[in-house]
Amino acid sequence: MFNQSLESFLQSKGVKFKVLAFKGSTITVEDAVKQLKVPKERIIKSILFVDEKGLPVLAVVTGDHRVDEEKLAKACGAKKVRKARPKAVKNITGYEVGALPPLGHKKPIKTFIDPKVMKYETVFGGGGAINKLLEIDPRDLKRLTNATIATISMK
Repeated sequence: MFNQSLESFLQSKGVKFKVLAFKGSTITVEDAVKQLKVPKERIIKSILFVDEKGLPVLAVVTGDHRVDEEKLAKACGAKKVRKARPKAVKNITGYEVGALPPLGHKKPIKTFIDPKVMKYETVFGGGGAINKLLEIDPRDLKRLTNATIATISMK
């Protein structure tokens, strides 16, 4: 049900996108690579963190990298950040971990995108369900989330 609002949100913004559905899971980067037959770098991970005040921060990195929590904390002006618990992810975004899209959440979330994501014409991220992926231009993603581009990843 919530996935429809992701599609409605994107349609209302007039951006080009595709939501791709699969028979198998797309929860992990490896699952997505298997389904799409694309390199890990084209897959994006959207990971929700919370800072020491409990404020949510979304980090978007390529599938071949991990979020560097120190770099993310520095980028968002926090002392430290930690991954949000699954229940908090669902409450804050409306989506489950493993299905979390990079945008279209219940409320706007301060978003940081690693510059490596911006190298591609389109990227594939969570599509709102554990068997769906969203294909979108990272420039649209940046614009629609009012994201900050910052080096927040490590190998």
